[in-house]
Amino acid sequence: MNKVSIGTSGWAYPSWKPEFYPAKTPSAKFLNFYATQLNCVEVNYTFRKRPAPKTLENWCAATPESFSFAVKAHQRITHIKRLKDVGEDIAGFYESLQPLASHGKLGPVLFQLPPFLKLDEERLRAFLMCLPDKALAAIEFRNESWFTDKIFSLMREHNVALCIAESDDLEVPDVITADFAYYRFRKSEYPELTLRQIENRLLRAAENCDIYAFLKHEETPEGALNARRLLQNLEQHRAGERLAS
Repeated sequence: MNKVSIGTSGWAYPSWKPEFYPAKTPSAKFLNFYATQLNCVEVNYTFRKRPAPKTLENWCAATPESFSFAVKAHQRITHIKRLKDVGEDIAGFYESLQPLASHGKLGPVLFQLPPFLKLDEERLRAFLMCLPDKALAAIEFRNESWFTDKIFSLMREHNVALCIAESDDLEVPDVITADFAYYRFRKSEYPELTLRQIENRLLRAAENCDIYAFLKHEETPEGALNARRLLQNLEQHRAGERLAS
């Protein structure tokens, strides 16, 4: 089984106490505790603002060596300029993430497109040419027009992952287009049977590539609790594989 990274989109939720965070945990220590339970987090903060280098250094100091941060790309790239003429913006954004990269903790950058942005192959092709070599990148298309074999092939050429996202309104095809897979599980409810199905999906994907998976967070702790359980189950499966070998 390949590397499995599971978490939620953010960690700064006092309402997760006491089910996830112990009741007396101060907010300044949330990330420290989170990183003892999960091994990755998706940072949405960067969609609106570039974090200060000191902030990123503090995040690195609060987490173990194996922890990683997936980072949502700034809205200037995805929503304001809509992937067009964004070479300088992309370079500047990745440069702002260097504190994470220098500590080996930068996971994929997620480029989440607005729902109104429809299929435009040439726009996507030009955008993909701007991405740094060897940087992990994923794209979340939120308009069904993008889900074509031609687009998936184009993404494979650049080793960029299709974000396999699901919500109550849209489900992205479970197609892997890179040497890692990126999942976002954001339906309003995840009953027991569905969680078991997700676990099996991730196990199958991890046979072929590294995976990153993020569960719905919001104000209730269910997403964090479900993510922790998924990670524990997958790690137990990995341990069982080691014993069997």
